[in-house]
Amino acid sequence: MADSQPPPHSGVNFPPPFVYVAAFVAGLLLHRVWPLAIAGPDHESARGAVLVAGMALLLAWLVLMFWAFATFRRAHTTIIPNLPAAALVTSGPYRISRNPMYLSLALGYAGLALMLNKGWPLILLPIALVAIDRLVIAREERYLASAFRDEFGAYARRVRRWV
Repeated sequence: MADSQPPPHSGVNFPPPFVYVAAFVAGLLLHRVWPLAIAGPDHESARGAVLVAGMALLLAWLVLMFWAFATFRRAHTTIIPNLPAAALVTSGPYRISRNPMYLSLALGYAGLALMLNKGWPLILLPIALVAIDRLVIAREERYLASAFRDEFGAYARRVRRWV
């Protein structure tokens, strides 16, 4: 049975950004009950630095996300995880990370938390990253290894999962 056809898709039947959204919303709800600012009101200069760092991370999110989307579009394959992949994308940001879209979402998440000066979403970000890694990336990589056998194996040995 090992030589049978690969599955039709990764088996991820929900939009992966929802993991980040759920964690962020949970962080905002926690903040309402137990406020936790990153830079308190007594640290105005720190607040400015936190805001600038947040803006930089949001800019990095936009650049990386659009670069990854454009690379997928040029490869004529889908970003939807429950549709079959037409190609294994290894160019553009995929030369640096096997998951630049998920990495960009983490950058945007952190940037937004910093800009809003909310600590709880940042505390919950590692939980979102573990969930993405286990519930999404692991499934996608099993599918890609099945669909693109040797090509994916060589790619995975050459490029790290995150950075």
